[in-house]
Amino acid sequence: MEVPGAGYVVLALLVALFGALAWRYARRLVTVTRVLRRGARAEGRCVRVETEPYQRSDARRHFFAFRTADGVRVEFEDLAGRSTAEGSAVTVAYDPRDPAGTATVAGRGSWSPVLQALALVAGCGMATAGFAILLYFEITGGNR
Repeated sequence: MEVPGAGYVVLALLVALFGALAWRYARRLVTVTRVLRRGARAEGRCVRVETEPYQRSDARRHFFAFRTADGVRVEFEDLAGRSTAEGSAVTVAYDPRDPAGTATVAGRGSWSPVLQALALVAGCGMATAGFAILLYFEITGGNR
């Protein structure tokens, strides 16, 4: 049994999902760029690396901690390469007005924080555009 309009709904949801992700990563790109140019810096460490339970994937989550200039300990999650292990020393850039929300590891090796955010924005933006084009052609039937 086919549900009429289900294809439209699925494509519209994909456009909304990838559009929201592109918007989120674009905001992160602006924040990271601003913090790297004008933010405060501190020494930090990778405090833990988590992997998927039951080894379902090779995805890893890296958590870092640092102390702000006034001594507050801040822990945050950020993208990092496989070579970043627990206990690794890193330099953290952050905005003193919102350290937990703006902290990023400055210079993590192979990819800069700006390039990582830019790649995520580009990928999600292209997915949004692709699904939007498919939705348009689905609605119009390919006719102009």
